[in-house]
Amino acid sequence: MIVDLVFLASVVVIWSMTAYQLVLTVAGYFYAVQSSQDREVLSPAGLDWPTVSVLVPAHNEERVIRATVQALLEQDYPSDRLEIVVINDGSTDRTGELVEDMMARAHPLRVVNISAAEGARGKSRALNEGLKVARGDIIAVYDADNTPEPDALRLLVVQLLRHPELGAALGKFRTLNRRRNLLTRLINLETLAFQWITQAGRWNLVRVALLPGTNYVVWRRVLEDVGPWDERAMSEDAELSVRLYEKGYLIKFVPAAVTYEQEPETLGVWVRQRTRWVRGHNYVLSKFLTRVTRFRSPLIAVELLSFLCLHYLFLIGIVASDILFVLSLFSLAQPSLTGPFAAVWALAFLLFVLELVLIASLEDESLTSVVALAVVMYFIYCQGWLYVVVRGFTEDVVLRKERVWHKTPRFETTRT
Repeated sequence: MIVDLVFLASVVVIWSMTAYQLVLTVAGYFYAVQSSQDREVLSPAGLDWPTVSVLVPAHNEERVIRATVQALLEQDYPSDRLEIVVINDGSTDRTGELVEDMMARAHPLRVVNISAAEGARGKSRALNEGLKVARGDIIAVYDADNTPEPDALRLLVVQLLRHPELGAALGKFRTLNRRRNLLTRLINLETLAFQWITQAGRWNLVRVALLPGTNYVVWRRVLEDVGPWDERAMSEDAELSVRLYEKGYLIKFVPAAVTYEQEPETLGVWVRQRTRWVRGHNYVLSKFLTRVTRFRSPLIAVELLSFLCLHYLFLIGIVASDILFVLSLFSLAQPSLTGPFAAVWALAFLLFVLELVLIASLEDESLTSVVALAVVMYFIYCQGWLYVVVRGFTEDVVLRKERVWHKTPRFETTRT
């Protein structure tokens, strides 16, 4: 009886997630079609452009900082309404020197130096230090490894001007080094799925999108209303997103505004980065779990809560089914339920592959390679996520390890 109940529960959890994922995929696809038709009207002439301060937190970023600053200087935005503030966050390499050298030839560029003794205490703290000196009506955030396309910032700002209900707007990011190895190809496919399914799909259905940590803009007055970045948060983007929705602001996904960023090229870096993300979501979940009744929109509150719990719902369903599979393999436990379970599993796998193929068709990806990568992702990459979720839970709940920010190492790379 217990085995049957566990088996049935795992099937229900997995298929509920699969069905909702399919709905989001279709919604994301239609949003992509709609937004591609809107590109020509995203930047109407005659706008009174507000001042924008671009904050770039940078800790030991000498490998990438010049390319990032140069891409920001080349933004198609009125130069007299733009300032770029690089926060040199206790760097011990040549980051500060490289930025100061570029300042001599770039009027909009400024640098905030945090000493090595006071620096490297997390991205949130660096952003708050930059916010203290920023003069813009709109605050933009870009990571130090980002190279946005020339129109990215302008397309984001236009959304805030055209839609007063928005507190923030975010663009799309692409993997700069996506063809470097198998891991980066899998990460690229994962990020595409996240953006077109989770971001675009949720925005199209329930007007929910989450700030991604880079390539986004937020009204300064909104930050003053909800408060600055939480310096205890390891996922400061998710934490700020929830506070914005709690106050009644909306965050829009704008796929036309594109930036390119590096992704981990080694498994060890990937594990550390993803563990930080899981622990960051744990913090946000624990912070807001008792505050969901304060949200002005109950639907948005439930949607955000389900997103923050997604790792654990996935973990419970997969682990339960894996345990039952192993037990039944050795005849230690066997569900008595009968049904077309093999066909159900095959259909779930087929939907997984088809969703990725549909999403990849929106980008410059080879559909043949996407099918092969989807198989690898299903059987190997997703299992790696299970390890990361368990590791993050163990560090937070069992070991109660201190939350310490660890930056993602950069690689010497060009767009591939």
